[in-house]
Amino acid sequence: MIFLNEKSYTDLMKVAAMKRNQRKENFVQDLYIDMLLSEIQLTVEKEKLLRKIDSAIDRRDKKLFILLSGQLREINKKFGT
Repeated sequence: MIFLNEKSYTDLMKVAAMKRNQRKENFVQDLYIDMLLSEIQLTVEKEKLLRKIDSAIDRRDKKLFILLSGQLREINKKFGT
C-alpha cells in the first residue's frame, strides 16, 4: 500500500542535510556576532581607558597614569593588539 504523504529515503536525507547545513550556518553566524560584540566591547573599554589616561596626564597624576597605562598594556596583551 502506497501512502501519498510518505517521503522517500532520498527526500528524507535531503531534508536532514539541509538541516545540518542550516545549523552550521547558524553556528558561523553566531560566532561572527560574538566576535563583533567582543571587538565593540574591547574598543569601548580601550577608549574609556585612553580618556582616563589623558585626564591623568592633564592633571599630572603620575601614579594614576602608571596604573592606567599598565591596565592598557594588559588589555592589549590579552587581546593581542
